[in-house]
Amino acid sequence: MNIGLLHSRIRAEEKMLLEEFKRREIRCEEIDVRKIAFLSGHVTWSRFDLVVDRCISEAQAEATLAILESMDIPCVNRLSVRQVCGNKLTTSLALERAGVPSIPFRIALSAESALQAIAGVGYPAVLKPIVGSWGRFLARVNDADAAEAVLEHKSHLGSPMHQVFYIQPFIEKGGSDIRSFVIGDETVAAIRRRSNHWITNTARGASAENCVVTSELDRISRDAALAVGGGAVAIDVVETPDGRLLINEVNATMEFRNSIDTTGVNIPARLVDFFVGLGAAA
Repeated sequence: MNIGLLHSRIRAEEKMLLEEFKRREIRCEEIDVRKIAFLSGHVTWSRFDLVVDRCISEAQAEATLAILESMDIPCVNRLSVRQVCGNKLTTSLALERAGVPSIPFRIALSAESALQAIAGVGYPAVLKPIVGSWGRFLARVNDADAAEAVLEHKSHLGSPMHQVFYIQPFIEKGGSDIRSFVIGDETVAAIRRRSNHWITNTARGASAENCVVTSELDRISRDAALAVGGGAVAIDVVETPDGRLLINEVNATMEFRNSIDTTGVNIPARLVDFFVGLGAAA
């Protein structure tokens, strides 16, 4: 079996996956997408039984996956999954269409309509760019004055990512949320992320502890994964004060370095099991 691993930087997660492939004596070729150029009709990619996407850049990943899938090269996650998960609006629409409980949202396309939408949601509210990760560029606005200031700044930043206003009500989640890991049709593990800050991403300093995968968490996690197209995804889940679970986001390129010792689950091994199964079936 010959597996290709797309990357734009080798992080801890990619190192773990490469070590697991090596331990099993499975050929895995590192492919730095920054160093390749595709030729029309080029067929050398057919040597791969499966290509695994571990790119950081959404744009680079989507371009590469589009080309590979046009050559009928099996990829995981698929381009369609990456596209849905890479945009908070398309993620929310997919969850809503599938009937998966998720945080309500509103979309506005101007600062004026965004101010009205935030008022409709109620204060405090959360403003997010539709594209982004690691808890960056999030803003909690507690009143109209704060909302006007943030919206004015966003309007003048110039980037397309700041021209679509994605708005959610602020959910009081008790200083924590849950990240679950779905591989194929199984929720293999989950962590609870805790922080004194309202943003509970581990990339922003939150601590991680094991979270028991209850039947309810398992069901909503698998439903969310199925809604975006399946594969191997990480699900961000919030628990409301009245105990309901709501999906916040779905991540197509899971980060798991802080979750192996925490959960006792060998996530890289579970991923390689999944990849090998897909490659054999292709």
